[in-house]
Amino acid sequence: MKMKDMTCLVTGSTSGIGEAIARLFMSEGASVLLHGLAGSLTWDTATYAAQSHLVYGDLSDTDTPRRLVEAALERFGKLDVLVNNAANIDRANAANTTAAVFDRMMAVNVRAPFLLCKEAFPALKQTGGCILNIGSINGYCGEADLLPYSVSKGALQTLSRNLADAWGPHRIRVNHFVLGWVLTRNEYERKVLDGMGTNWHLNPPADSVPFGTMTTPETIAAAALYWCSRDSWPLSGNIIELEQFPLSGRNPPKRGSQ
Repeated sequence: MKMKDMTCLVTGSTSGIGEAIARLFMSEGASVLLHGLAGSLTWDTATYAAQSHLVYGDLSDTDTPRRLVEAALERFGKLDVLVNNAANIDRANAANTTAAVFDRMMAVNVRAPFLLCKEAFPALKQTGGCILNIGSINGYCGEADLLPYSVSKGALQTLSRNLADAWGPHRIRVNHFVLGWVLTRNEYERKVLDGMGTNWHLNPPADSVPFGTMTTPETIAAAALYWCSRDSWPLSGNIIELEQFPLSGRNPPKRGSQ
């Protein structure tokens, strides 16, 4: 087991990518502090009752990061891994982004991960632990109607690089995922509301999904397992792009081209 006797804190683990990461980590022997908003749990945690502890909390509250880290230490006694996965993905463009919308996006997507890292620092220093921040390709530029979200993911990437540099001497590793399009339940429902139909995921746009099959949360979890286990030690400060095509300078090819 790749994570035997390890303790992890995974934010946003009541559904989606965070759920997949938490499930895989526990199947590999880890104990996991689960987190989400009240009412957001979409899976039965009973199978992993001895290995998990669920704490609800709004990450826009500056006290929540401290509560989560304290809960992990109280329940499991130590902390080896912090995965900052939770994020606000509300849509807004330059015209309708108010100060309140912008501030909440930054609070959840940037301030909370920073505070979680800061609160976890003493415990991770003791274990030689690691941090994995879950970012997005939108952090490079982003869609017009995801302006505050895109800005927040760009800031998160800078946070990852900075902490990796600053905390390397403390033997704390910090790495960062840049995720593309992933088929979570929320993403499926969002696209249905956008009018793409209930079966859109079975025939996704070829220019965005060249392999014809959507990337799943389980694929992201498998990558997280490598980067959060000792298999990837001592690699730190890496920005790992997880998409089905190159993200830089891409000119989408036509089907069948060579």
